[in-house]
Amino acid sequence: QVQLVESGGGLVQAGGSLRLSCVASGRTVTLGWFRQAPGKEREFIAAIRGLLANTYYADSMKGRFTISRDNAKNTMYLQMNSLTPEDTAVYYCAGSSYVRGNYYSPASYDYWGQGTQVTVSS
Repeated sequence: QVQLVESGGGLVQAGGSLRLSCVASGRTVTLGWFRQAPGKEREFIAAIRGLLANTYYADSMKGRFTISRDNAKNTMYLQMNSLTPEDTAVYYCAGSSYVRGNYYSPASYDYWGQGTQVTVSS
């Protein structure tokens, strides 16, 4: 069982930036970021997969969000820029020990972090 712990959330003004971190207690092959706003479904943001660290983004997140990982630290990051109030949500990291083709689906992930709140004020 792999444990994932997110950090880096908080309150930021519109136009600002945040960097989220997710530390994994064990080996993962596919890692992803999701978010969930009140009353909405969990939404895919980005994923990073395999030895080559291929990255994938939801179309609406391209250009503002950047996913990366540091294998030496077993840590994944999400750099978020130009934040708007619509980005307010609980952000979750997710992981799997396998290469997942449908990396955009929450059902593809075996491990989840506890979530970190991001609030963007106008």
